Amino acid sequence: MFEGTKEHATRPHQETRAIMLTHGATSVGEGPARQWEKERFGAPVLRDPLMDAGAMCETVETATDWSNVPRLKKAVGEALASKLVGDSPALIMCHVSHVYATGCSLFFTVVAGGGDNPEAVERKWRAVKSAATQAMTDNGGTVTYHHAVGTDHLPWMDSEVGQLGIDILKAVKREIDPAGILNPGKTFDRPEGAPRTLER
Repeated sequence: MFEGTKEHATRPHQETRAIMLTHGATSVGEGPARQWEKERFGAPVLRDPLMDAGAMCETVETATDWSNVPRLKKAVGEALASKLVGDSPALIMCHVSHVYATGCSLFFTVVAGGGDNPEAVERKWRAVKSAATQAMTDNGGTVTYHHAVGTDHLPWMDSEVGQLGIDILKAVKREIDPAGILNPGKTFDRPEGAPRTLER
């Protein structure tokens, strides 16, 4: 699905279609895209009732170069599955949510048995997501994609931007927020020993 006006979307659609058909793809027409457009808000609406019923419903996402997509998808999928052993049933789905000239995003949706203890479910999800995030960094994926790092992914900041990147961001933070009043305690100015959302 290409966004924009008809004039804007027609050319990239035609070019993409030609490339895919050349490489053995089969067109299934507009049906799947139209169905998605019609029902795309259905799954998010189901999330809370599923969680109320004891299911664990969450998502993780990453992005990589085209040549690395199969490797990354396999690694993250296996990492998720390894932490969901014993859950019956556990459903792990993956789709490409955004497409670019150099690569794409991989959006994983996980639905699994959770249980009646919300704290236990949360601990379990932290372990699941930590394993998936480590698989991303170990296999050429990004942990930030278009949602930035945030507190969830802070333990992997060094893998994402390197020490030089961290030093630059700290320098910018010092210059524009010397008093530390902007979003305090969230990233670099986190107090020593403060717990992070995910443990690496």
